[in-house]
Amino acid sequence: MTLENTTADITDKGVNTDKVVNTDAETQVQDTDNTSDQPAASASKKNKKKKKTSAAAAPAEGETKEENNNEAADGDDDDEDDEDEEGANNNASGTTATKKKKKKNNKKKKKVTQTEPPTIPMTKMFPSKIYPEGEQCEYNEENLWRTTNEEKRALERQMFDQYNDVRRAAEVHRQVRQYAQRNVKPGMSMIEICDMIENGTRNLVEANGMESGIGFPTGCSLNHCAAHYTPNAGDKTVLQYKDVCKIDFGVHVGGRIIDSAFTLTFDPVYDNLLAAVKDATNTGIKEAGIDVRLCDIGAAIQEVMESYEVEIEGKTYQVKPIRNLNGHSIDPYKIHGGKSVPIVKGGDQTKMEEGEYFAIETFGSTGRGYVHEDMECSHYMRVYDAPRVPLRVPKAKTLLNTINKEFGTLPFCRRYLDRVGEQKYMLGLRNLVEVGIVDEYPPLVDIKGSFTAQYEHTLVLKPTRKEVLSRGDDY
Repeated sequence: MTLENTTADITDKGVNTDKVVNTDAETQVQDTDNTSDQPAASASKKNKKKKKTSAAAAPAEGETKEENNNEAADGDDDDEDDEDEEGANNNASGTTATKKKKKKNNKKKKKVTQTEPPTIPMTKMFPSKIYPEGEQCEYNEENLWRTTNEEKRALERQMFDQYNDVRRAAEVHRQVRQYAQRNVKPGMSMIEICDMIENGTRNLVEANGMESGIGFPTGCSLNHCAAHYTPNAGDKTVLQYKDVCKIDFGVHVGGRIIDSAFTLTFDPVYDNLLAAVKDATNTGIKEAGIDVRLCDIGAAIQEVMESYEVEIEGKTYQVKPIRNLNGHSIDPYKIHGGKSVPIVKGGDQTKMEEGEYFAIETFGSTGRGYVHEDMECSHYMRVYDAPRVPLRVPKAKTLLNTINKEFGTLPFCRRYLDRVGEQKYMLGLRNLVEVGIVDEYPPLVDIKGSFTAQYEHTLVLKPTRKEVLSRGDDY
């Protein structure tokens, strides 16, 4: 996003055991009848009978416990039943009982699979609370030493919790956008599309005020509109087969924002336009790194994008980078951290630094390659270091309290104000804009009849390597 003002078996076994014991006892009685000491023999017979009966009963009891244990465990089979029968017969004939080892439960835990539409939060899908890493990329040449440097590795380990939070946000983004790619179709209203994405995001990230939630309004800019369009209440716009739709949405955890975008088309005539912008974005990601000058990234992006052409309705267009749109650094709770990543040559010579987060985004156009503000505004954001000024419009005061509580310095749109129960707020909102507390960001458009595309990823410049946090199988 760019935001610049530009049991039955057991019983049977017991019965069989008793029969064996009685037979043995009778044999003993016959043997003792041949002795001369009848009383002693009789007593001996009783004692032996008791011992034999006791010996037989013990295994039967042991078997019952073992069988109950086995019933509670998974994976019993016929071999175990045979072992139990052998144990019963051996114990009945007077042999020493040996304890069977309890069979281990080797069953793997079932992997949780996401629902359609996505509703299972990441904390449930990853009970360990360790979230998937993004794409790990080595730095270029002079910074390759960082990969194996022990000091840098130790520093990176200290930052694990921060990286883990933003990886959670990235996984939410991947799952929600892949669902959207499968299900957004011509004929859907733009409000339906935004609700699909935003509801999925809230569910998966377990939206909780400023702790976690939506990073900024869902952009769904169409055709010549390149950025900053999301429908306001009552917007009847419907997605058409011939449309080029940029889906740009954000997720945050603890203020760490994932900003990533892709372009949806249904007519293959636009394939080369999308390929140009995707290639340009990947070029920017490849060039990014610690101590890399921002202007060098812009030059590389422009060279790649302008090498593509697209033919639409018999006319061939060179794909142009939109020169007044940029990538940007990202700070906690601040979508634009202060550094801009150009997509044309001749930009800022400022260097990227270790520990910074960047949104590498590129825009290609079949038009002039330059955008201006137009259409009804929907995007707003409280100024990060807003001045303290007296507010004379009562509604502006109450609205500012809502903005501070619900969004802080994260961007918001009118639909979000509607959702939290604000009513008749336009006068107060305009007043906040006029006094410089809130900035407005109207849609940015190229010439009518042109088509624009966008791809974007968020990366972090870690001490040892850069990590493309939002990278997925889709793009």
